[in-house]
Amino acid sequence: MEVHTVALAVPVASVRGTAVVWTLVAVAILVQIAYPLMPDTWRTEVTVTSVVVFFVAAVADAARAHGAPGAAALVAVAGGGGLVAEAVGVATGWPFGHYAYTGTLGPEMFGVPVVVPLAWAMMAWPALVVARTLAVRTVTVVVLGALALTTWDVFLDPQMVAAGHWTWFGTAVGLPLIPDIPWTNYLGWLIVSLAIMAVLNRVLRKEPAPSAPAAALYLWVYFSSVLGHAVFFGLPGSALVGGLLMGTVAVPFAITLGRRRRDAGKVPG
Repeated sequence: MEVHTVALAVPVASVRGTAVVWTLVAVAILVQIAYPLMPDTWRTEVTVTSVVVFFVAAVADAARAHGAPGAAALVAVAGGGGLVAEAVGVATGWPFGHYAYTGTLGPEMFGVPVVVPLAWAMMAWPALVVARTLAVRTVTVVVLGALALTTWDVFLDPQMVAAGHWTWFGTAVGLPLIPDIPWTNYLGWLIVSLAIMAVLNRVLRKEPAPSAPAAALYLWVYFSSVLGHAVFFGLPGSALVGGLLMGTVAVPFAITLGRRRRDAGKVPG
């Protein structure tokens, strides 16, 4: 009887953990839905809340898949790496270009709002899941993961600059239809993302199946960003360019997931 009790405890704990993660994912999505509907005076607080909840959901999902050590690795590598890169970037202009935070995003560390490294970590986990779903070879996984993370910034940066959370200096040209963000920013993101993905892919074992919560978070960010920039934020340029660039990863990812679900539902004849 004691053996059966112990054996049942693991699946029950796993089910509860999954339920908690999905609850956090749902809350993260609801907060992001609320953002464009809020008065302008509330949007900064909602922005910070959105990042914090999304971060908690991503870390909880990483913990579900890899345990506490895996979640800690995610925070240390992606959050810590993002903090170091941003601190160096603010101080020196490398590797992103010259920019400055405006002090609207809350407490700062080394000149960087604390919420910013949380944002690096919150999207690094879904980006890794996306890459591992689409590729097997290590180099390809790292490159795709870096692209999955970097192309998200084609939405993030224009939105945050328009909201007044940071500002860019210098004369470097931007992407077509997004002239206010220098191309060096995206190159910097790619460099940092490559390093983060290389380390995460090495320290976190590959999951036997793509994480459904992480997949939901990534695809939600993609489709909601296209809609939000096109309809709510008055940023049609980033809606189009971001939709095309992030879509090079998000769309194949969605198609692959759909095929896997279809194949899994087939009953052998």
